[in-house]
Amino acid sequence: MNAKKYFPTALALYFTYFIHGIGVSIIGQYKQDFASMWGADKLADGTFDVSMVLAVIAALGLGRLFTLPFAGPISDRFGRRLSALIGVAFYACYFIGLVFSPNMYVAYFFALLGGAANSFLDTAVTPSVLEIFPKNGAIANMFTKFSISIGQFILPFVIGMVAGANMSFKTIFIATCILIVIDGLIIAFLPFPPMNANVEKVATEAKKEKMRFSATSWAVIAIGFTCTATFQLWLNCNQELGALYGLSDPSKIQSFYSMGSMLAILVTAVLVKKWIMPVRVLIIYPTVATIMLLIIYFVQTPAICLIGGFVIGYAAAGGVLQLAVSTANEFFPANKGKITSVVMIASSISNYVILNIASYITKAGGVDGPKYVLLFNVAITVIGILLAIFVNMRYKKELERTNPEAAKIQFS
Repeated sequence: MNAKKYFPTALALYFTYFIHGIGVSIIGQYKQDFASMWGADKLADGTFDVSMVLAVIAALGLGRLFTLPFAGPISDRFGRRLSALIGVAFYACYFIGLVFSPNMYVAYFFALLGGAANSFLDTAVTPSVLEIFPKNGAIANMFTKFSISIGQFILPFVIGMVAGANMSFKTIFIATCILIVIDGLIIAFLPFPPMNANVEKVATEAKKEKMRFSATSWAVIAIGFTCTATFQLWLNCNQELGALYGLSDPSKIQSFYSMGSMLAILVTAVLVKKWIMPVRVLIIYPTVATIMLLIIYFVQTPAICLIGGFVIGYAAAGGVLQLAVSTANEFFPANKGKITSVVMIASSISNYVILNIASYITKAGGVDGPKYVLLFNVAITVIGILLAIFVNMRYKKELERTNPEAAKIQFS
């Protein structure tokens, strides 16, 4: 196969993840605007109660959860192109629908579509880049996360430009919708590589091997829940925290967060290739994130929000979820697709449940709500560390039981 033929396809698919990076972050940047638009109550300090906006953000995870079980089969049966185009169409509806929603209930529906868009892009983009770059699949897949981080990095600068030009915040939503529609039209006509020739063989082997979940594998799946909670809570609640701590432009936190996550992807790729086992990172990075969250809680200054944004971007959003998926795949070598879906479903449940809890904490906490959310984040992250310690203690034994060849390579 001539891989160069599909390079434009790969770029177009990576661009959908660039838009996705904006899509999952942008509501959090305009919580006050949406709260005002949807008739939220005002707090004692004059700001709007954003709990309803957090509930809408949580719907992204619910939409993803609903569609993950069948987005993959659609991609495998009808092709990556169709799955990508469905994702593009849902994202276009999401961007336009949000800014014209008269209340949170209509917005909730469009957020569900945004979550569904994520599912269909996941099941189109990742398999496609693995098929385009079969010899460098891991690196190719890491660039999906890198594309997301770039989108999150530039978003605050675009927000600043729009505000400086006295344009409505809706401008970014409309422009992003136009961009992803154009990208979808390009994807519709670009060539896609043939799907793996051994799909039927792999599927047959997977059916023969019954998946047996041990305490170790369940712990890895649970890490998919906790690590998602860590970065989602920070991603969607840092703006109010920055304002509470006196930061003049809280949107800058997003840029520092994105820089941290981009650096982590590059550094972690080198670390796990040369010096450290991926399963060890599942302890190290959440520990760093926990320490940073505690520092932010006790050192209440504007600067600490920016420093914290970078560190949490590195330690919480720099590949921990991807490494949890990789670890789970090692335990189920003949059922990679299924176990990947299970971990991502845990991630989606986290996105929905944790942000709904955060919305209640925010509402009950009033002006100090962001600090209580911070402590909630610490508690969730500590649980993730304990799970990772348990996995590390059982890792070698579990791998020898489920995947002897991988165990032999890693521990020889």
